[in-house]
Amino acid sequence: MNISKIFSRQWARFPLLDRWILSELIPPLLFGIGAFTAVSFSVGAVFEILRRISETSVPLSDVVKILLLQLPSFMVISFPMATLMAALLSYGKLASTSELTALRSVGVSEWRMVIPGVSLALVMMLLTLTFNEWVVPNTMYQSKALLDRSLGRAVIGQSAENITYSKFGEIKNGEAPSSRGLTTFFAAREFKEGNMFGITVLDFADTNRQILLQAQSGSWLEREGSWEFRDGVISVLPSGKDKQLTTGAFEKYIFKLGMEPIQAAKLPKDFDVFSNTLTVGQAMTAERLLRESGQTKRARKFQVRIQEKFSFPAVCLVFGLLGSTLGSRPTSRQSSSKGFGMTVIFLFVYYLGAYIFSMIGVNGFLPPFVAAWSPVLLGLGTGSFILYRSSR
Repeated sequence: MNISKIFSRQWARFPLLDRWILSELIPPLLFGIGAFTAVSFSVGAVFEILRRISETSVPLSDVVKILLLQLPSFMVISFPMATLMAALLSYGKLASTSELTALRSVGVSEWRMVIPGVSLALVMMLLTLTFNEWVVPNTMYQSKALLDRSLGRAVIGQSAENITYSKFGEIKNGEAPSSRGLTTFFAAREFKEGNMFGITVLDFADTNRQILLQAQSGSWLEREGSWEFRDGVISVLPSGKDKQLTTGAFEKYIFKLGMEPIQAAKLPKDFDVFSNTLTVGQAMTAERLLRESGQTKRARKFQVRIQEKFSFPAVCLVFGLLGSTLGSRPTSRQSSSKGFGMTVIFLFVYYLGAYIFSMIGVNGFLPPFVAAWSPVLLGLGTGSFILYRSSR
């Protein structure tokens, strides 16, 4: 049995009313995805890549691959916008031709009429979540790696230069109460094929035994949960009444330290700028590294971004509910141009509000969860209220 027959059989199981309204929703949805993707893709990627071609010698075949790999990141932005436009245009068209009025005359409620629009928005929300978590981070990583190879630069995740990692925690003060502060500072000149080179480690976790370690190379030992440093010198710095500096050379030295320097080396240097293209796991790793190093504002930014990883797909549900509710109102008899104008206004107002809430959360005036989800909850509340008033 071919796929078309399976699809036809499953499609026939839907009630006639849902099939009719969905058949009106899907064409403008596909048009909206194509139109919004084309506009954002042209502005956000094509011109930038063309500029790089003119300034460098990136082969044309690599340029085409890079553009195709970046396409999903623009498609995922278009999903909520296309959902809103499809709902407003489709329900507005049915209202203008009095077909929704005919449904009301035979007892079909407002709640029943918007179910197909909300169901389609739910599908778009799951599709956005899938793209946002599994497709876009992978394609953006491959795009960045291909661009780096074409330009002769090191590929992210496989090598890095000038790696630094710092950790804050409890500092032992002998018999005195412990205090909080910088406990570990790690710096390496280069990270390549799982090894660090040109390493310097400062250990301030115990004021009576502060350590300076320098090594030519080192690697993380997964089983032991420690580092093996090679060909270096370790010094115990003088403290208190002890003014003597103790120094010793070593060929191999096992040092108790977590694998955070490896994780820091594998993160893109500009991960702050491209935080939206990280997976939830990568964003949580970045947030933990920043929090442990005492960079609380940058860590808070990632806490907001992690919440937005889940709240952004929910925008499809907000737009689906608002678009179908406003478009199906008895007084709604709007043309396509009016529906498109309303789409632009809604998008501007919603994304401006979401941006303001995000900035408030990043600056610490609202908890990250509240900052990321407030626009979604306000949108769902507004849509539900309008639907309730229309159905009375």
